[in-house]
Amino acid sequence: MYCRLSISNCLLAIDYWLLAIGYWLLPIAVFLYIPNKLPMRKSVLFFCINALFTCQISAQSNTIDKNKVMDFFQNQQFDEAIDYLMPAASIDSDNLQLLGFLGYANYMNDNVPAAEKYYQRIFSIDSNNLAANQYLASINSNSNPDKAKMFTARLIVLRPYKAANYRNMADLFRRKNQKDSALLYYNRAYKLSPNDYKNATGLADALIDSKSFSRADSILEMGLTKDSLSIPYLKLRIRSAYEAKDYQNALLPGERLIRLDEISLSSLTQLALSYYNLKMYNDCIRVCEYLESKDLASESIYYYEAKAWAKLNDYAKSNELLQICLASAISKTAELYYYNLGENYEAINQFKKAVSQYDTAFYLFRNPVMLYNCGRIYESNLKNVGLAKKYYAKYLALAKPQSPDEKKAYEYVKTRWGKKK
Repeated sequence: MYCRLSISNCLLAIDYWLLAIGYWLLPIAVFLYIPNKLPMRKSVLFFCINALFTCQISAQSNTIDKNKVMDFFQNQQFDEAIDYLMPAASIDSDNLQLLGFLGYANYMNDNVPAAEKYYQRIFSIDSNNLAANQYLASINSNSNPDKAKMFTARLIVLRPYKAANYRNMADLFRRKNQKDSALLYYNRAYKLSPNDYKNATGLADALIDSKSFSRADSILEMGLTKDSLSIPYLKLRIRSAYEAKDYQNALLPGERLIRLDEISLSSLTQLALSYYNLKMYNDCIRVCEYLESKDLASESIYYYEAKAWAKLNDYAKSNELLQICLASAISKTAELYYYNLGENYEAINQFKKAVSQYDTAFYLFRNPVMLYNCGRIYESNLKNVGLAKKYYAKYLALAKPQSPDEKKAYEYVKTRWGKKK
């Protein structure tokens, strides 16, 4: 194994020997052959050393083994790749290949700011560099869409027949809610490459947004003719039919999603509602129960399932589901919010508003402590004995004090306002 040295490695070794010899021999030659004039000797000596240093930089940058770098990338060893590349990059900071390697390694290592720095450096050296424009567009697509559009526009100029560039530009416009511009670029991408499903679904999605359901459907049906089980096409076909109130045509793609066991809450909710609007209540219930079995039921799913059971005259089942809807609709933390609102109103002496907050909290969550708070305000602040007695009576009937403070309050109310024997 020791004999298997490549020719390039042998030449590299010779380069280093020559450089080493040059460091020693050139200064000697300067003093031997240059006339005995100190300024001239200094100038020539400086030139020689500078030339040797330049040669050394070139030699060191050539020591990067591209195959080794590719091995690092293939094995996901991005930290190791960065450590390997950094010494050469510190010597040759304008080397596009080194900058590209470092940009990619940092990007894949989730160090986006560092990746952007290297790609920006490449761009400043060569503004037509494809990789730099592509990565800078991608890096800025979420955080700075306007900046991303600038790089994407350059890519369109550099590669005017690449459909993905137009689609990416459309995505950026859509993100800024510039729907007309987005539609223009989706159209261009689709014309360049109609068989790419990303172009077809991007255009169809934009057409649905603009209520152009007929054209969207023709694009989607063409795609489903080629691949009847394409999930992106099926989801958009359901959406288009549902939003166009063409409920019948939402059924077939929706059932295909169920057969594929593709769990899409939005699409299958639209399927359930399509069945309901078509008065196919048993099928609506079946789709709702399917979503429940996948732990994907939402408030709207329970609601339409409840309505479907009511249409089938099973009111008990409908009420059971409506109770689940109520529990889903009211956040458990809402009681705390109402309680804090009541405290705030008390602090600024707006006692009737405070009672209103406590009253609402009790109505929603049935916590007797809220009744005590209402009675306390009517007794101590608003001086309304009748209403204080009313709230305290309800409190005593429902209270089950646990904490020391609750027990103390309960004993006070019971002693002061309880029924006298």
